[in-house]
Amino acid sequence: MKKHPAAQMYDYHVWANNRLFARLRELPKEVYDRKIESVFPSIADTLVHIFMTDTIWLGVMQGKAMDVIQASMREAQEKIGDKRLDTIESLFGESATAYRAYFAEVGDMQKEVFPEHPKFGRLETNLAELVHHVVNHGTYHRGNVSAMIRQQGEAGVPTDYIYYLYEINSTN
Repeated sequence: MKKHPAAQMYDYHVWANNRLFARLRELPKEVYDRKIESVFPSIADTLVHIFMTDTIWLGVMQGKAMDVIQASMREAQEKIGDKRLDTIESLFGESATAYRAYFAEVGDMQKEVFPEHPKFGRLETNLAELVHHVVNHGTYHRGNVSAMIRQQGEAGVPTDYIYYLYEINSTN
């Protein structure tokens, strides 16, 4: 059975994050931690932001109340600890497992979702659109990380969707 396009896009998100983690493990540790002038003060801080945002949106998709989502954010912040690369990578893996389990449980990526935002109000949308947002957000910030790596004199890693397509099609 062919995957829903939103589920495939989420797989791309996980693939791209994993490519980025693999590249960061190849680089000198100081590249990951170094404070630089950019959107976030370091690559570590950027990855924490992506992870925290992924955590929020999974809670929203699951229909959790805002106070429950905020509690999960505090718990996630505690797990992140000192922002070590291996810790962040492991948390991203746990998040991917949770997302995929939720998608399998729901089954219908067109399921309607009605998140309430304190500033913007109620949104009538569906899971597929929220997954698109999560992936788009991750892509934007992986671009920030790529620029931060290059800013420090190192080569980045290509994480464009087309590279993902070529890779998955070469293994099929």
